[in-house]
Amino acid sequence: MIKNIVIILFALFLTACEPTKTLQPQDIISPQLKRTELKVGTLYGPQIYLNSEELGESGFDYEMAHKFANYLNVPLKMVPFTNRKQLFDGLKTGQVDIIAAGIAKTPTRSQHFKLGPTMYKVNQVLVYREGTPQPKDIGALSGEITVVSNSSSVNTLNQLQKDHPDLMWNQIQEDNEDIFALVASGEINYTIADSNSLLINQRFLPELRAGMILEEKLEVVWLLPPDGSDRLMSKLLAFWHNEKRAGTIEHLNEKYFGHVKRFDYVDTRAFIRAIDNVLPEYRSMFEQYAGDIDWRKLAATSYQESHWNPSARSPTGVRGMMMLTRPTAAYVGVDDRLDAEQSIRGGAAYLKDMMNRLPDSIPESQRIWFALASYNIGLGHVEDARRLTQSMGMDPSAWRDVKKVLPLLQQSKYYKQTRYGYARGSEAVHYVDSIRRYYDTLVWVDNQTKKMEIIEAPTEVIAEENSAITQQAPQE
Repeated sequence: MIKNIVIILFALFLTACEPTKTLQPQDIISPQLKRTELKVGTLYGPQIYLNSEELGESGFDYEMAHKFANYLNVPLKMVPFTNRKQLFDGLKTGQVDIIAAGIAKTPTRSQHFKLGPTMYKVNQVLVYREGTPQPKDIGALSGEITVVSNSSSVNTLNQLQKDHPDLMWNQIQEDNEDIFALVASGEINYTIADSNSLLINQRFLPELRAGMILEEKLEVVWLLPPDGSDRLMSKLLAFWHNEKRAGTIEHLNEKYFGHVKRFDYVDTRAFIRAIDNVLPEYRSMFEQYAGDIDWRKLAATSYQESHWNPSARSPTGVRGMMMLTRPTAAYVGVDDRLDAEQSIRGGAAYLKDMMNRLPDSIPESQRIWFALASYNIGLGHVEDARRLTQSMGMDPSAWRDVKKVLPLLQQSKYYKQTRYGYARGSEAVHYVDSIRRYYDTLVWVDNQTKKMEIIEAPTEVIAEENSAITQQAPQE
């Protein structure tokens, strides 16, 4: 009896000593295809995925996908598709492992795919053109609705048709940006889009208007294959939980959507005209003096300050393209504040100085927003807001948190606790948000210009470039 017990204990000991099998990336990502990189299917869009020469890859979904690939310790490959049908087919056929493309949760998608956790929520809104009557009744529209094929808008319309049997619509394979352009030009009457996408595109197409809300708080999720993705889903849920606790999702929401919620049609139209008519005279100066700062952020700051008017003056004594005070001008070596080049050089130097004086704890990607707030109301007031932010249990090095606290510097119960006292904190938040919107528009205009240059390039030049790209492309 004792001998048997000893044998059993010895066997258990040997079992315990055996190393636990570690799952390899190919066992998690795609067990059938044994893939060792994370292939993420996506769509192009300002808030989803962009890839530009100057800024590299960007977008809410791209940043989350990049972090998830790092979490899995594998390389990331973004695979953009031109429409939703191709995107969904790509997941079904194993071309990609996950879809991350600002896709809303619908009953149909729940039947055909595994749905990841909620990234953020949007409203479905009817979109129409400025200058046309605001639609009041979805069942009595003076024109047709055109929507993107295989989009969540189709599901919304199917639900609405139950109460409005005569409701009709067209589906086309264009992407959201193309349909927005058609509405803005008057070529189609209406479309349906998510609220975030509309707000972003109003920066480029100010003729777009938001009509009635057709569906509220749709969840935007990632999609996984229905079969063979349990391990990947488990990893995704753990990753999402970690990033949610770390504030990453809140930070990305602020980064991509936080500054676009205030829309001014007249201001946006005026800015787009100024890009065409005024900016060309000063662009080379912004590029010359921006240094490590994206020149478009410097140009956006100047527009916010003076609307690119070198003779601008204010009753408080600030002057010029960058609206410098007399002491600031002396500090950065500007003799004539009304000289455009001197003002741009001085404003750039002062902005860089603000960035250098900020605490090291502020991430590089967010330092510019803190520096701009300091440019507007002074570094001392921004530091006061950061200390208040920390005392309230929030992150003093996260712009999303500090921008919530800055307006409190206008209330005596808060500013009397600070070193520098009262400040127009709401103005600083509006100032930074406006610059971010102007910057978005400048980036979009640059991208559109480059697309047109490619389209208009001679055929032989395009062929040479394509040949060069093919020769340089790594073989799979």
